[in-house]
Amino acid sequence: WGIRNTEVTDLLTTELCLEEVDWCWKTSIGPAFVALIGDQYGPCVIPSRIDEKEWEVLRARLTARPSDLELVARHFRRDENAVPLTYILQAPGTGEACEPEEATLTSVLRSGAQEARRLGLITQEQWQRYHRSERKKKKEGRKEGRKEGRKEERVCVCVCVCELLARLGQQLRHDDSKQHTPLVLFGPPGIGKTALMCKLAEQMPRLLGHKTVTVLRLLGTSQMSSDARGLLKSVCFQVCLAYGLPLPPAQVLDAHTRVVQFFHTLLHTVSCRNFESLVLLLDAMDDVDSVRHARRVPWLPLNCPPRVHLILSACSGALGVLDTLQRVLLDPEAYWEVKPLSGNQRQEMIQHLPAWAKKREPLPHQEVMAAVNYVPQSPTPPPFRHGLSEAELKDVLSLDDEVLQAVYRDWTPPSKELLRFPPLLWVRLRRDLGYYLARRPVDGFTLLAIAHRQLVEVVRERYLSGSERAKRHGVLADFFSGTWSQGTKKLITLPLVGKPLNLDRKVAPQPLWFSDTVANLRKLKELPYHLLHSGRLEELKQEVLGSMSWISCRGISGGIEDLLDDFDLCAPHLDSPEVGLVHEALQLCRPAVELRGMERSLLYTELLARLHFFATSHPALVGQLCQQAQSWFQLCAHPVLVPLGGFLQPPGGPLRATLSGCHKGITAMAWGMEEKLLVIGTQDGIIAVWDMEEQHVIHMLTGHTGEVRCVKVFAKGTLAISASKDYTLRLWNLLTGQEKFTIWDGGSKNPTEPQIWSLHVDEAHKVVYSASASKINAWNLETAEPVFHILGDASDPWMCMAMLASQATLLTVSRDGVVSLWSSATGKLQGQQHMSSIKEETPTCAVSVQKQGKLVTGFSNGSISLVSSKEDRLLEKLPDAVRFLVVSEDESLLAAGSIKLSFGVVRKLIGTRRCQICPPVLLPQVWSLSEQGTLLDILEGVGAPVSLLARGGALVASASLQSSSFKVWDLSNAHRSRVPAPFLDRTGLTAVSHNGSYVYFPKIGDKSKVTIWDLAEGEEQDSLDASSEVRCLEVAEQRELLFTGLVSGVVLVFPLNSRQDVICIPPPEARKAIHCMSLSKCEDHLAIAYDNMVLVLDIAPGDPCPVINGPRYTFYTQLPETISSVAILTDYRVIYSMTNGDLFLYECANSKTFPLEAHRSRVACVEVSHKEQLVVSGSEDALLRLWDLQARKWKFEMSYTVDGVSPCWPGCS
Repeated sequence: WGIRNTEVTDLLTTELCLEEVDWCWKTSIGPAFVALIGDQYGPCVIPSRIDEKEWEVLRARLTARPSDLELVARHFRRDENAVPLTYILQAPGTGEACEPEEATLTSVLRSGAQEARRLGLITQEQWQRYHRSERKKKKEGRKEGRKEGRKEERVCVCVCVCELLARLGQQLRHDDSKQHTPLVLFGPPGIGKTALMCKLAEQMPRLLGHKTVTVLRLLGTSQMSSDARGLLKSVCFQVCLAYGLPLPPAQVLDAHTRVVQFFHTLLHTVSCRNFESLVLLLDAMDDVDSVRHARRVPWLPLNCPPRVHLILSACSGALGVLDTLQRVLLDPEAYWEVKPLSGNQRQEMIQHLPAWAKKREPLPHQEVMAAVNYVPQSPTPPPFRHGLSEAELKDVLSLDDEVLQAVYRDWTPPSKELLRFPPLLWVRLRRDLGYYLARRPVDGFTLLAIAHRQLVEVVRERYLSGSERAKRHGVLADFFSGTWSQGTKKLITLPLVGKPLNLDRKVAPQPLWFSDTVANLRKLKELPYHLLHSGRLEELKQEVLGSMSWISCRGISGGIEDLLDDFDLCAPHLDSPEVGLVHEALQLCRPAVELRGMERSLLYTELLARLHFFATSHPALVGQLCQQAQSWFQLCAHPVLVPLGGFLQPPGGPLRATLSGCHKGITAMAWGMEEKLLVIGTQDGIIAVWDMEEQHVIHMLTGHTGEVRCVKVFAKGTLAISASKDYTLRLWNLLTGQEKFTIWDGGSKNPTEPQIWSLHVDEAHKVVYSASASKINAWNLETAEPVFHILGDASDPWMCMAMLASQATLLTVSRDGVVSLWSSATGKLQGQQHMSSIKEETPTCAVSVQKQGKLVTGFSNGSISLVSSKEDRLLEKLPDAVRFLVVSEDESLLAAGSIKLSFGVVRKLIGTRRCQICPPVLLPQVWSLSEQGTLLDILEGVGAPVSLLARGGALVASASLQSSSFKVWDLSNAHRSRVPAPFLDRTGLTAVSHNGSYVYFPKIGDKSKVTIWDLAEGEEQDSLDASSEVRCLEVAEQRELLFTGLVSGVVLVFPLNSRQDVICIPPPEARKAIHCMSLSKCEDHLAIAYDNMVLVLDIAPGDPCPVINGPRYTFYTQLPETISSVAILTDYRVIYSMTNGDLFLYECANSKTFPLEAHRSRVACVEVSHKEQLVVSGSEDALLRLWDLQARKWKFEMSYTVDGVSPCWPGCS
């Protein structure tokens, strides 16, 4: 490289080269060969260090030769920092001729050592340092260093932790048989917490028993231990394997929220099954990214069950992690301080340290800091996300012009074409930084990071403040974006040249994909971070956040969680509504991705179907993303679903999140808005507490053995009480996850005994009331003692109950209309009366009006009555049974709905104002309780029939008994300007024309009309009057016809491009309803199916519209079941299915029927392939079969369910 070795390496050239050979040998797979060419073993170089005692011996031998003594004294400097004192060899100054003096110095030291050895003043080993080559000395010195290292560890640990270990062991044994909080070891950096945790892991069998399972994680030392997702996955796997439990399934591992729930449940499983004790040791919580500056730590159990122990360590000071833990772990006895050593202990440790450990390295030269600038430093904010490999660090140093100008200030580079950081100089840097670097495996690479926090702080303050920080990130962004790779030259002006040089830096290229299946993980993880912190925000938006190639590569290689992490990192620093739209669209994609896995086609379909609404209004980024997605669809060689417009829930709408858990269907929900918590009860008795700000489970509360019937949150969102089918009430602390007490509610094991169906909490008097059909119990919330019991009449059970706080009474309404009034303090009966406004109706639902001290009750025949302690009066009459009653917050307005959800009413509770509403089926709706009863929004995309709604402020959670997932909606978004809505069909009965530009479906509220929906405009264009309820729709695109099958048995045929010349196909028998229809692929045949009969008609060209002839064939099934679906082929073969799952192939020309293997349930759809060689059939049990028509056998079966909801509905194709 044109650099004199003595100037570059301070007389360490040979030593460094030999160390490099050793390094290659250690890091290579092998075999390794070292060839020494020549007739000598190697030169003997001058020792770089001489201990003080050895120095004094040599000096005494040279006293008689003043010139030799002066030569030695000039080349060695005393290091006052070393223990013991050491003399360090100095490098020659600039311009000095070192070769002759070096030879003389070597000769002088040899002669002095020879005389000292003859007199027995130095050992043979010391003598060899002056007479043997560096290579041989290094080979013989390896084993001793390893032995001394182990000795140092034993001494340090023994001196530091014996007393604390004994106290910790006593605490663990005390907590082993009961529920307890985790323990936190804290102290300043470098105090010895890691040594203590390692010693704890070693001593755990002695402390808790030899079968104790111990899991130790030194956080931040590896990729999986640096973030909560990887940490929890690895811990769950290890615990499951240790106890022989089933491993977490893939669907759990794909979603972090499910992993958190699995982890919480796993700890309780270990405890409940009376396994051996489990101890989790998590060292250096400061090094987990998601913990620093977090409001909560969702995955951290705040209470450990018996036989499960969790021990954490954290640094005290201004790092924030200990503060976070102190906010969530409130017990002061959970915190154990690791204190500094006393003066005597420190002196004892120093005396026991081996000699090599007492020595201090000289301060590294200036190039060391150039490398340190690029080495990742934690905790926060780190200039590097994960670290740099050696190869990356050498490339980055080669791109830094300031570093290269410092290196080449006294000489010019040897090559005129390329410029690199000198390799030998890097070896010296690595040697000087050796004690300060930690090596961490990440994504198959070994990355370098600074190991000591104190050094981190010094480097950050000196080299990474102000504009320097942005400059460093800029160099790193250039490297990971590949700006100067693949021969691209970069200008630099070197001090000795004086003019700009355009040289190739020879850095590694940075493609997104190295191959079809191997992504560039280093670029994906680092580039967004460095673009953001270098201030190159426009490049970040265009090349990363606004690039479908980047988004798909990041998602496929790292999953949806890593992709969202990038947007979470960048979005707060970008004033860009478009980035916000893409970010929210990805969040809305999460449920589909977690269900099906991250597939490129799925991601492109989901994003395009959500962002297409905004392609025109936001062309710079969203429009560009949509164009990239459409281009990919055009080039895709595989069959994919291509969105022609927006049809999925768009960003900016009311849907905030879709969350799922590792439990069965949801049976109860309640908000704790003050703490931003949502409490969910499930069919399997689990209560999940969600932090809705972080959208993570913070507690999995176990204890109930039956379905959770109801949950109430009180005490400003900090407490909750739950009632279950196991006849218990349980009071929970929502902040700590601790169960305060359990109440046996007096039930029996008889399954016919009425269950608790409501809870009422009186916070003022600290009483909870539980009600069932035959009893009311009151319990003290502080002591869990009973206050009173009220037994009802089993022959006339209570149907509704309310606690009227303003009147200090309990009001019940029985099945026969008896209104009873009880004292809420004593449980004594205060009065009874029969309802006068209602006759022969059963109560179905009720809602209390606290300000008026009344109860609004709905009845089975549609009556709504206002009940008080003195009277009752009829408020309203609905045409069917009342299903729900809701009162506005100010209790001035009441909303009621009928059992069929096809009619509702909104009226004033004081006055007579009234309006009617007509909601769709099984979907949450948002209505304005005004005079008009305006429909504000329909909350689409629920995925299962909604059975629960819980409102907390502007937020509404919707859930279903059929699903473990729930959705959270923000009603404040219902008043925002909306994007064009997708077509509003709710039946699944649709047809499309003009390449998807128009959609046809029965009109909402009037199924005798067909709505024509303009997909581009997002609005209804027109409607067709069919005069009878529409049962099925088919479009002949080439013939430009719309076929509508009606309940009356008539088929009306509408031309697509006009409203004239409507064709009517009458039924063969009067008033026989059509069940389904089918067009052949060539649109020349039409099959119409009735109960047990099929008509086959021909469609021929005509003017001005096609002519329909026939029926050409008519056949009967001769079966008692009804036809459920039909398909027709060009050669007049018909495939039809029955409601019981039977499937048949009928040849009209021969009148032959061929039975096919039946489905297990009703066949909902049959579809023929384009070449009419294959048929697919789908049944309501979510089974699809692909049939070979020639062989009349199915080739493949596919089974697919989503939370118990079948995807095969009538009309799918």
